[in-house]
Amino acid sequence: MAGPRRRTVRDLRRNNRATVLGKLYFDGPLSRQELGPLTALSSGSVSNVVAELVADGLVEEAGSVDSDGGRPRTLLRVAPGSGHLVGVDVGETRVRVELFDLALSELARVDAPLPDPAPHGGYDAHEVVRLIAGGLTQVLAGTDVPPAPLIGVGIGVPGIVDASGASGAVVHGQTVGWDAVPLEAMLRAPGELPPHVPLFVDNGAKTLGRAEMWFGAGRGARNAVITLIGSGVGACVIADGVPYQGSSSSAGEWGHTVLQVGGRLCRCGARGCLEAYVGAEALLERWRETGGSWTAQDEEGALAELLAAPGTGRLLDETAEFLGAGIADLVNLFNPERIVLAGWAGLLLGPRLIEPVRRAAAAYALRHPFAQTTVELGRLGTDAVTVGAATLPLARFLETGGAKRERTVSGGSWRG
Repeated sequence: MAGPRRRTVRDLRRNNRATVLGKLYFDGPLSRQELGPLTALSSGSVSNVVAELVADGLVEEAGSVDSDGGRPRTLLRVAPGSGHLVGVDVGETRVRVELFDLALSELARVDAPLPDPAPHGGYDAHEVVRLIAGGLTQVLAGTDVPPAPLIGVGIGVPGIVDASGASGAVVHGQTVGWDAVPLEAMLRAPGELPPHVPLFVDNGAKTLGRAEMWFGAGRGARNAVITLIGSGVGACVIADGVPYQGSSSSAGEWGHTVLQVGGRLCRCGARGCLEAYVGAEALLERWRETGGSWTAQDEEGALAELLAAPGTGRLLDETAEFLGAGIADLVNLFNPERIVLAGWAGLLLGPRLIEPVRRAAAAYALRHPFAQTTVELGRLGTDAVTVGAATLPLARFLETGGAKRERTVSGGSWRG
């Protein structure tokens, strides 16, 4: 049996770089003097690491602050222009591709509508791959975007992502007709993404959850549930600061917990799922059944018309009760300190439904754990999935201390 791996000087150096880079990213700008106690590194180690990161172009000066009786202290930050990240949101109506700098400021965006579903339901995975590759080429083609190393591409998809196989991420998207789709292998095929591009794939609700935990309504919480309400419904469960995956990465399929035995037919084929009552697609169908209609060509516009239409109060109150009951299940199962309602439909419905949802959740949940939980709206808007997808390569970049990148993208070309 092999013994534990011995830590080398190289390991220590990488860990020190990761520690300093992470502190500067999330808490910066900071001075060298502040980095010492925050990282538990000696002043000499901090100086050496900062010098390396500055030499690599990853850290830059960001002004100065007065010190007590001494010279002003120089502030440092992670250089936003030192790298690019791409986030992709494979939604259920369109594919969105966004290019970000290291500060996650948007540099370019492409939205490509998905074609109508096939007669048997779902979307052609080859068409989705084509839209991702085309969108990536377009966002990298902007002549006003300065060249920088591409750190990686993160992709959020509907469904369960299994990344344990030798061929990379495989997607099981029951509601979109994907059965073990080898998405990563398809993206790596000749003519799609170049083989050197770091690629990360995860469930869209989990990428949204990461974004809200890092930068939005979940920040500061250790135990939380970030919900995604769009065409369908999902969730990201955070346990002690870490996304809970389950035994096969399928944890968080909150939309397919059953509210009513023998209830409405869900897109997954089962009956009575939460998604069959509060997902945008299901809510619009329930409105149609009561005589409602809309003129918009997309779900976002149709849902906005529903909210503005007279006579929909009862339907929305019922939806709030269903959603509140679903939130009560999350409270009773996971005892989170915070639950965040996010996703494009969640944010559209939120101002109208948040108070009745809280009341319904209080009525259905156990009193003691619910008293310790807050229910809030997401803060990152409709781009949260793409921002979260971009954090997948960003997290790896920070964990490795900004490992050297050898390829640059600009002007629509891939350069080695």
